[in-house]
Amino acid sequence: MLEWNERSRRLLGVDTLDLVQLHCPPTEVLASARTWDALKRMRDEGRIAAFGASVETCEQALIAMDHGAATIQIICNVFRRKPLDEVLPRALEQGVGIIVRVPLASGLLSGKYTRETRFDTKDHRSYNRDGSAFDVGETFAGVPFDIGVEAAREFAALCAEFGPEGATPAQIALKWLIERPGVTTVIPGARSREQAVANASAARIARLDPALNEALEALYEERIRAHVHDRW
Repeated sequence: MLEWNERSRRLLGVDTLDLVQLHCPPTEVLASARTWDALKRMRDEGRIAAFGASVETCEQALIAMDHGAATIQIICNVFRRKPLDEVLPRALEQGVGIIVRVPLASGLLSGKYTRETRFDTKDHRSYNRDGSAFDVGETFAGVPFDIGVEAAREFAALCAEFGPEGATPAQIALKWLIERPGVTTVIPGARSREQAVANASAARIARLDPALNEALEALYEERIRAHVHDRW
């Protein structure tokens, strides 16, 4: 960790890195006091200003917060709601920053995919659907593709019925996250300038109607919960 810290500071031309996050380490690494002691020494020496962790599970997020993590990066979206139960309230209470990744469930929540949609063989949406390359929760947020496509179709219909006029399903999915108490920022992917601008514009759309929030919660309970809630 010290070697990589030296390299990063040299390449960036800075004395102190603003934030260093461990990237999805095993639970035993997160639970080890040695891990956090090393990060605290780096902070105290001025090598880093703050430290945190990117995690796969809510349990790991809570462990990291127990050890003084300043930030948690975690998967959360309309189809992955478990962080709302304990992680976000705890983060809000402790002043921990929450960085949400996979906010669109690998594109499912754009509402553009069908059962016939095919992805490039080098795309994790092709080769990691069974979790053979890395945690399956990183691909479609762990939702089986066929089930996710059907649920996403319902999601898009609910957005059209209850969502702000002119907003796309992807923008509504991002806005939904922005409105969750405890969420600090959201990091959606983008393949073009236009997509990046559209994602950023989600912050400016009108606050979501309570009727939409209720309908999305019902969709999760009926279609998604059984596939993801107890796994992460």
